[in-house]
Amino acid sequence: MATYLLIRHKVQDFKIWKAAFDAHGPMRTQAGLTENYLLRNSDDPNEVVALFEAIDLARARAFVESTDLRQKMQEAGVLDKPDIYFLND
Repeated sequence: MATYLLIRHKVQDFKIWKAAFDAHGPMRTQAGLTENYLLRNSDDPNEVVALFEAIDLARARAFVESTDLRQKMQEAGVLDKPDIYFLND
């Protein structure tokens, strides 16, 4: 059974957010996350949905609960509280 992490949030400016997202890639890799999809809302291009496959649920949970991720999201211009879901197939 595979485990997935889905995150949805709005950002101030997608280009700025995307640069910060890309720069944070090594931390996602360290957390055992593999990006499957990075999507934007067709009606609001500053609303982002990201789907990752997670090797280990505990590591994925630690990543999303980390101070580092909260700080990076704030610096990148995340505007709202992210919706975060852990999913199984």
